[in-house]
Amino acid sequence: MFSNLEVYQLTSVGDRALNQDCMAHTMCDEYALFVVADGLGGHQAGEKASKFFCQGMFGLAAKYQQLLHNKPSAQAKVILSAWVDAAVDEMKVLFADNKEGLDSHTTCAVLYLDANYTLTAHCGDSRVYRLSEQEVLWRTKDHSLIQQQLDDGTISERDMGLHPEQNQLLRTVNIVKNHTAEINVYSPIKKGETFVLCTDGFWEFIKENDLLQLSAPHCSRGKLIKVAKMMHLRARGKGDNLTVQWLRF
Repeated sequence: MFSNLEVYQLTSVGDRALNQDCMAHTMCDEYALFVVADGLGGHQAGEKASKFFCQGMFGLAAKYQQLLHNKPSAQAKVILSAWVDAAVDEMKVLFADNKEGLDSHTTCAVLYLDANYTLTAHCGDSRVYRLSEQEVLWRTKDHSLIQQQLDDGTISERDMGLHPEQNQLLRTVNIVKNHTAEINVYSPIKKGETFVLCTDGFWEFIKENDLLQLSAPHCSRGKLIKVAKMMHLRARGKGDNLTVQWLRF
């Protein structure tokens, strides 16, 4: 079932010297797993953090997928949380004795699909969107100061990408484990639905109409590239690394 998902993905360094984003996915008949991560830290530490987190998630996929099989929603949340925690342990192993690991951080957006439910895990401001052909059904809530201001009604969704505090995060993934990822359980994916996972370099200049272009019935990789190019143009030379995964059942 999930091996037949339609998938497109792309990443771009933007106007930065280094791309610290990382993404990966795997699909089979029983389940599908997608991960996007945005590393934070100088001297390539952020690049390693995002890469090592992805390696940890996918290296443990077979084990935790078996644990998730046919579990009720409450148990599924606990298992996915343990999976993310174990991936962070793997990050620590991969950093070995390199002290830069203590100061390297990453955001994450994780999407797990099987026949029973849709699971998300996220930390920081990398996002998962769920779209029907007509509307944005939901997106994950950022762990950031501007998300708090949006929730308080002091700014609008359109204000978020241009806000001077846009990069002020309240949670990130780090080997010290000071913060944990937020886990949510939703209904299984339906035919015609689209999911988008992305880093802030993609969403910070996006408009709802752009997202609805991506949920249109005949969306293609070419359309995804066109939308990504529009994000770079709107950034006007201040574009962050940009990473996006698009999938449809």
